[in-house]
Amino acid sequence: MEKIKIEYVKEKFKNSYDVKYREIESSQGIIFAVFIDDLCDPKFISEYILNPLIEDTTGKVDLEYIKKEVLSANSIGDINTNDESISHILSGDVVLIFSFHNKAIYCEAKGFVRRSVTAPTTENVIKGPREGFVESSADNVSLIRRKIKNSNLKFESFILGNKSNTTVIICYIEGVAPKKLVDYIRKKVSNVNLEFILDTNYIEEALKNKNTAFDTVGSTEKVDVASAKILEGRIGIIVDGTPFVITVPHFFVDNFQTPDDYYSNKYFANASRILRAFSFFLATLLSGIYIAISTFHFSLIPSVFAMKLAVSRAEVPLPTVIELLLMTFFFELLREAGIRMPQPIGQAISIVGALILGDAAIGAGLASQSTVVVVALTSIASFLVAKLYGGIAIWNLIIILFSSMLGLPGFYISFFIFISHMAGLESCGYPYLFPLGTLETFKFRDVLYRRDLNSISNSIFDKDGYNE
Repeated sequence: MEKIKIEYVKEKFKNSYDVKYREIESSQGIIFAVFIDDLCDPKFISEYILNPLIEDTTGKVDLEYIKKEVLSANSIGDINTNDESISHILSGDVVLIFSFHNKAIYCEAKGFVRRSVTAPTTENVIKGPREGFVESSADNVSLIRRKIKNSNLKFESFILGNKSNTTVIICYIEGVAPKKLVDYIRKKVSNVNLEFILDTNYIEEALKNKNTAFDTVGSTEKVDVASAKILEGRIGIIVDGTPFVITVPHFFVDNFQTPDDYYSNKYFANASRILRAFSFFLATLLSGIYIAISTFHFSLIPSVFAMKLAVSRAEVPLPTVIELLLMTFFFELLREAGIRMPQPIGQAISIVGALILGDAAIGAGLASQSTVVVVALTSIASFLVAKLYGGIAIWNLIIILFSSMLGLPGFYISFFIFISHMAGLESCGYPYLFPLGTLETFKFRDVLYRRDLNSISNSIFDKDGYNE
């Protein structure tokens, strides 16, 4: 058995001022207590670990006796290797190294600064729970435990990142989540071989479809959303250090659903979902249709509107496609500036800047009024389905280019390529467009139309349903 040596620990933490060492005399030798001051609770260490060791007058130094009779910490365990002792110290535990014994003991004494649970900023709701995940994985596990009081709720932990040693936890309900799905995620996560992991995206890239702008892996900041997905039979993945929790599999229809849908009137929720679905196609296809008709198929436009369109474009020297791409570029600049600037300033830039820019572009002859309206509608519609923004932006550009070269035939070709691309995507073995074409196999109960809650509060998967 490898002997745990204090010299090894001191060498590893050389020049680290926050690593503290405390020596305690015993009848057989010295007991070294090693911990990182910033990660531990010093009061807890003094009261429940150091004081009991100092005040023990029995003279017994057996490890089992110390664990059971002397120490008062909640979580105590054995350490068998030197590297394991380093890992526990870095995790916020106190490691007790005995000069007269091969093994060491760790005691949990975490006490680092944590952000309090607050409402998430990326998923606002009108009605419903406002608890959001935080950066601590332990706190996130407890938040899910509070929502799902089920003995079959399982949390499996992995230490990933050769240099960061980040805790990654997969969460599922045994007997509800398909076993093949659990095995698939467990294998994918355990095989992640990176130097460091700082965010959920490091794990997402191992799970998502490559070569696509659509996210085939979901993420959420809201505790109730993640809990609902887990109760449906999906798997949650928690990464220490980030307030976002991954949920897999993730489907296209999930992007049109919001937490408010389940806390508000069913009919209003359904109307909102239809509006979001319409906005997605409007944001993706409107620019292409406008380019195709105004450039190649002018006769399809009603005569009254065609005259106004011709007048508005009379002073614009640029081709319609260049005009449209230029205005889209300007609006993208405003959007990015609004996101990156401090919130009070960013709102003013995005709103006032868009109004001034649109009016100035028309006055300068860089764009017509109809083009500004099309770009504005496309931009506003894309904000209604923010999770699909990346896919909308790229495919909108592709459709514009096809339409500008071939007119309506080019638009139809690009549209069919777009649909074929989405139909070919998968999310952890499930078709991304699920449940389309697989309704009988998986029995998904909440698609675009939200039924009564008592009819959808069941597992979305059959007992053995996995990519059949």
